[in-house]
Amino acid sequence: MGQKEVVYIVSDSVGETAEFVVKAVATQFNGGQVEIRRNSYVEDFEDIENVLMLAKKDHTIIAYTIVVPTLKEYLDKRAWEEGILAVDLLSPLMNAFVTRFNKQPHNQPRLMRKLDEEYFKKIEAIEFAVKYDDGRDPRGITKADIVLIGISRTSKTPLSMYLAHQRFKVANVPLVPEVRPPDELFEIPPKNCIGLIISPYKLNEIRIERLRALGLPSHSNYASFERILYELDHAEKIMKRVGCPVIDVSNKAVEETAGLILEVLKKERSF
Repeated sequence: MGQKEVVYIVSDSVGETAEFVVKAVATQFNGGQVEIRRNSYVEDFEDIENVLMLAKKDHTIIAYTIVVPTLKEYLDKRAWEEGILAVDLLSPLMNAFVTRFNKQPHNQPRLMRKLDEEYFKKIEAIEFAVKYDDGRDPRGITKADIVLIGISRTSKTPLSMYLAHQRFKVANVPLVPEVRPPDELFEIPPKNCIGLIISPYKLNEIRIERLRALGLPSHSNYASFERILYELDHAEKIMKRVGCPVIDVSNKAVEETAGLILEVLKKERSF
């Protein structure tokens, strides 16, 4: 390619896939000196006609990724009639999927874009959960989709991360008798908050195990029944003041508790 050739891209989505393929092919021809003219979100025959006329004028190629059958058939037919070389980048592989896996395609544009958006939402939610874990920054309380409150070892962090993978922005706040709860906790709607409680017996077991794992004596005040009851009583008062729903996490897996949280919140609001 001594001079810059032109390739038209036609897509019923963004057209990134077609552009990537065209660039990959173009690099095999003297460094890939090709001008790509992308035509995204093609939705009707008129859009296709416009591109066809431009491609015919420039005596060039159309590379396309169209999954809507009527648009694809129209482009193929009109390109043949006008003597334009139009290359379908998706159908060969889609047909192979149909043959080998015996499944039919959805034939819906922009599905990849939807997947990308869902992925980035998940990453954003995970980063949010890390940033606003364990009450590090009370400003996260007003930005969160869900706020979890409870005393130590009530699975606040694991729940935050699990719900983040479901694309919910979650902040969690530990309730400690010696630490005043953040003012933001009482400014958000109660339906945005979930209180987590646990059986004192179960919490005693968990905290003793935690102390052992850290190499600390199991008779520490952290695991004493008196301390646990004091913390639970304090937390209950805070939860009543907030006015939020409360869930008992005793003997529940994280997945089970997360399901209960979403059920409770669905009653209060619609996701």
